Amino acid sequence: MSQRHSDSSLEEKLLEYRFHSELRLDARGNPASGLPMVRGALQLRDNEGFQLDTPVPPAVSPKDEEPRAVVLSTQSPAALKMGTQQLIPRSLAVSSKAKTPARHQSFGAAVLSKEAARRDPRLLSAPSFSLDDMDVDAGPGGALRRNLRNRSYRAAMKGLEAPGGERGPLQLSPKLQALAEEPSQPPARCPAKNKRTLGRKRAHKGSFKDDPRFYQEIRERGLNTSHESDDDLLDEPSSPDGTGKADAPIVVKSYRPAQITWSQLPEVVESGILDRLPAEERKRQEAIFEILTSEFSYQHSLGILVAEFLQSGELQATMTQMERHHLFSNILDVLSASQRFFEALEQRHKAQVCVEDISDILEEHAEKHFHPYVAYCSNEVYQQRALQRLMSSNAAFHEALREIEKRPACGGLPMISFLILPMQRVTRLPLLTDTLCLKSQGHPERYKAASRALKAISKLVRRCNEGAHKMERTEQMYTLHTQLDFGKVKSLPLISASRWLLKRGELSVVEETGLFRKLASRPTCYLFLFNDVLVVTKKKSEDSFVVQDYAQVDHIRVQKTEASDPSLLGGGGSRGSSVPHPFQVTLLHNSEGHQEKILLSSDSASDRARWIVALTRKERQSPANKGDLPQVEVTKAYLAKQADEITLQQADVVLVLEQEDGWFYGERLRDGETGWFPEDFARCITSRVAVEGNVRRMERLRVETDV
Repeated sequence: MSQRHSDSSLEEKLLEYRFHSELRLDARGNPASGLPMVRGALQLRDNEGFQLDTPVPPAVSPKDEEPRAVVLSTQSPAALKMGTQQLIPRSLAVSSKAKTPARHQSFGAAVLSKEAARRDPRLLSAPSFSLDDMDVDAGPGGALRRNLRNRSYRAAMKGLEAPGGERGPLQLSPKLQALAEEPSQPPARCPAKNKRTLGRKRAHKGSFKDDPRFYQEIRERGLNTSHESDDDLLDEPSSPDGTGKADAPIVVKSYRPAQITWSQLPEVVESGILDRLPAEERKRQEAIFEILTSEFSYQHSLGILVAEFLQSGELQATMTQMERHHLFSNILDVLSASQRFFEALEQRHKAQVCVEDISDILEEHAEKHFHPYVAYCSNEVYQQRALQRLMSSNAAFHEALREIEKRPACGGLPMISFLILPMQRVTRLPLLTDTLCLKSQGHPERYKAASRALKAISKLVRRCNEGAHKMERTEQMYTLHTQLDFGKVKSLPLISASRWLLKRGELSVVEETGLFRKLASRPTCYLFLFNDVLVVTKKKSEDSFVVQDYAQVDHIRVQKTEASDPSLLGGGGSRGSSVPHPFQVTLLHNSEGHQEKILLSSDSASDRARWIVALTRKERQSPANKGDLPQVEVTKAYLAKQADEITLQQADVVLVLEQEDGWFYGERLRDGETGWFPEDFARCITSRVAVEGNVRRMERLRVETDV
């Protein structure tokens, strides 16, 4: 032990001698006179790993021409004389190589360099340097390594290793003073983000119509699901990394506010009304103005659809008149209705700086002028099918469409994003009107008018949904009527205006008894579940099915079983091990008036759950307190692929009723539609205030629709 300490002491003396001689320092560690105080170019030499206790230079006398306070050895005259070829204790170096090259200086080094430059202006012109910039890597024994400087400062914060092996805090000279950390600049605030002014000092020049935006790129603040105040909606600063609070509503990054806010309008700012307007009234004016500006953006995008796609001669030459009608339907009538609606809103806006109300305009247009929306939404199923067929089988159409979508006027957006605009707008209007209701609660007459408008618009949405469903279901029933062969089974009049398909699919038959022994040759069956009847078939081909039996939904009982259930083993067999997700269906009264049981098995737990939910649809009761149910907000649009799934738009809020194996079964807030969708298309809403606000909003929308 003593020999090792003796060798270490001898090595330190030799290194100290070499250090002073090569750097031309005097006995106290100060540079010899006449040396220029500038950084020289880096000279790569064979560097040994030094372990040296570098003495801290004494304080400079006040008599010196340029006093300088020494901070660390990296700012010592020796380090400045040698440029960036610095000597550091070996215990501060880390031998492992950085995984990825970093090209930045550590925070500690940046602060110290800034302070040193402030005290010595000559250092401002010195080039900055980091060992990260060196592409040098060698084995142990003296070569420089990358990222050593960054690691050395982190190691220094943990403390140096004492000769005895004990690790303690870094001991600095009493002459060194702790540097006060410079306060970081506050994050830049977006326009209208001061809670006291709310954008009043940032009046926009000109009209909101000077900068038209695509409706696809905006998200109205009235759709906010957390029911924050307008102050929060306008003033909440974004976090530096672009992510908001955990409870903040999920918004697509490409979304932008709809035009400007009412408080930023030149005529509003110049009138001085903001100084005497109550906060609640200002919020109501913001809600009114947002309906106006979002309608303008929507109308602008519809104009692009008509001018660039509908009226395109190149595109029209690639399809038939019927295909063109299915694709664009009555979009011209929808555009005309939007133009009349916007003109009425704009006229009211121009007549008054503080708009009295627009509820009468909303109610009138929803009841008398928005009927083109019902026809357009009813054509949705034909529209989607026509577009899909043209894209897959018409090369000329595909090429012409691709060229049109590249035009600057289209903003890089696909045609389908323009085609679905009427559906998006008509489903957003109830939520925007509901926000107007909330902002009008302090005025009874205005609140009644807004409630009447909400009722009219909610009924419009219901008619649009019913129209879309009716067309889809009618066509679907006609198709199934040609595919189902009842054979010897008593025929069932399948086509009915009140019947539609809930779910279809193939399942494995685990146990056949009675009538179901007919399926023994092929242990599978194909089920068609309608809203009032279950049809059990045997699949012959993709579009041909032989009916085996059927029963009314009211006469069906379903029981979930497990593979480990003793009754599934049939008295000691091993059948249960090959049945991953079984469930039993009992037909209390089948086509022949008998009771039949069939044990089925699905491929996954989620598929079994979906079948059980569908088969017990009429028995399921809605929870009494929906505020206790989890809620999710849709982060990206989802298009239903099966009959029991639900199509969702971005920012839709859904009450989760079931959760199974990566799937949610829920109720869409805006219209009460239910269905399954993947978990990764939504994100949980954790804010209790948001959850309760969503439930209240859902109840209001239901009441207005049912009245």
